[in-house]
Order: sequence, then C-alpha cells, then structure tokens
Amino acid sequence: MIFIRDFVIGLRSFWKAFLFIRKHKLYWYALIPALLMLGIYQLGTTIRTHHFVSNVKTMNGIVWYLIKLLAEISIAMLLMQFTKYLVVTLLSPLLAYLSQKTENIITGNHYPFNRQQFWIDIKRGVKLAIRNMMWQYFFFLVILFFCNLFWDKPQDSVLFYITYLIGFYYYGFSFLDYVNERRRLTMDESILFMRKHRGLTMAIGLGFSLLILVPVNLSALYDWHLLTTAPIEVISQFFVHFFLWFCASFAPILASIAATMAMHDVVDLSANQFFPTSSPTVKNESTSDFATDNLEKRHDFE
Repeated sequence: MIFIRDFVIGLRSFWKAFLFIRKHKLYWYALIPALLMLGIYQLGTTIRTHHFVSNVKTMNGIVWYLIKLLAEISIAMLLMQFTKYLVVTLLSPLLAYLSQKTENIITGNHYPFNRQQFWIDIKRGVKLAIRNMMWQYFFFLVILFFCNLFWDKPQDSVLFYITYLIGFYYYGFSFLDYVNERRRLTMDESILFMRKHRGLTMAIGLGFSLLILVPVNLSALYDWHLLTTAPIEVISQFFVHFFLWFCASFAPILASIAATMAMHDVVDLSANQFFPTSSPTVKNESTSDFATDNLEKRHDFE
C-alpha cells in the first residue's frame, strides 16, 4: 500500500536526518529553538506568577481583574494547546532555510537569497500554520462533542485518540510544505499532494510530536534551592530534564531536514524544474547514503 510505504519512508527519514545533521555539523541550529522554548517558558511563568490583585475593592477593579484573569487563562490555554504550531510559526524562516540547505546538499539545487521571496515564504508558512491549527481545532471539537455524548470522561474514549492522528497529519503538513513551495505548488496543489501521501505526512508529524512532547520540566533547570539537602536528586533531575529539553529543541530541526529527505525519496527533488540555478561548487551528494535501497522513488502526483 502507498500509505504504508510512505509511512515507512517518513519514519526512516528521521534516522537519515540525524546522520545528515551529524555529518554536516548542523546541530548548532538547535540553539535557536532551545532559546525560544526558554523564552516561552519564562513568558508563561511571568503570566502565571504576576496576578493583578490590587484595586479589587471597587467595581472597576473587579471588572479589570476578571478581564486580566480571563486573558491569562486564554493565553495559557493557547500556549498549552497549540505550542507546537507556535514553535513552527516562529521558526518558519529557520525551517525554510534548513529545508532549502538540505536540498542543496543532496541534489545541488541552489536557491539564491531573494528578499521578496523570503517574505512570501514566511507569509505562506504562517498562513498554513494558522489554517492547519484551525482545522485541527475544528476536528478536535467535533470529536470531543461525540465523546461527551457516550463517555463520562472523553479522554477514555477510543475516538479521542483520533485527535492525535489528526495532529500528526497537520504537523507533518507544515514541514513538508516548505518543499512544495520550492516546487511552485500552490496551496491547493500542496493540500492535494498531502492527501495523496497521508502516510508520509503523518510519519513526519509523528516524529516531530514525539520529540517535542517529551515531559520536560524547564523549572528543574532553574530550581537549585534543595541542592544542599538533596544534591543527588537535584543534579539528576537537572541532567534528565536538560536532555529532554535538548530532544525537544532538536524536534523542529530534525523534522524539517527529515521532511526534505523524505520528499526527495518520493518525488526526486533533483528533477525540480523550478530551482533558479545549479551551483557548480556544490558537490552532489548521492541519496543512496541516506535512502533505503529497496524503496522505489515515485513521480509527482501531477
């Protein structure tokens, strides 16, 4: 089946991406999402700890307090439910660059920097992330509604797990679309491509979600007040969560490169007729080093 074969290509691309990152020394790019995650954490901490409780004795004070409390809850829910989309959206320029750089190394396709195209790519990435987020939220509400009809606890329903599968699809969509944009596919054409290659899309989204959803507690990187009484526990907690933070920071970098390599296995990016110029100084790297020998490349859906 096409779905299974695409799914296998997508999963294996993460291991190939790991080897690719190590070979070409691209690991330092993970510093950017790492710092972004710390920034989001500090923002959430500030919102949670700074409650505006002054001047609540008057009616105006009570009203403003309730408005601010509602804003805090709304922001907290937004960050909690759509953190992955927030990360992908904010890192859109970096992820697009890494996808392009990966294609350049693998195929020799060279895309010179164009400021106008750069902003077009960012705009498309943000627009796509918002679209995917809204559709995922819509399906989440529909499934949650049906689960509430037949189960006391919606999370105990088998149907509820479909929300995770839908999330995998839309997360993978965001990473694969960077390649489709360079192939000059419109948004509608890219949507049709993703529907045809659902296995590939879901595999990329699955790998990204597993890495970014690791149970990292960033407060363990800051909290040292028990060091004198329980030094082993504090130090061990620090290193455990430092490693998990490292994995989560690598998630968007690894997914972007894996998506590009998987797309090359599926549509052969070296045959892309829309790349502006080919750089003679870039050595064309054979994909046989990364691709599975028994997986046959397929042509585009067009």
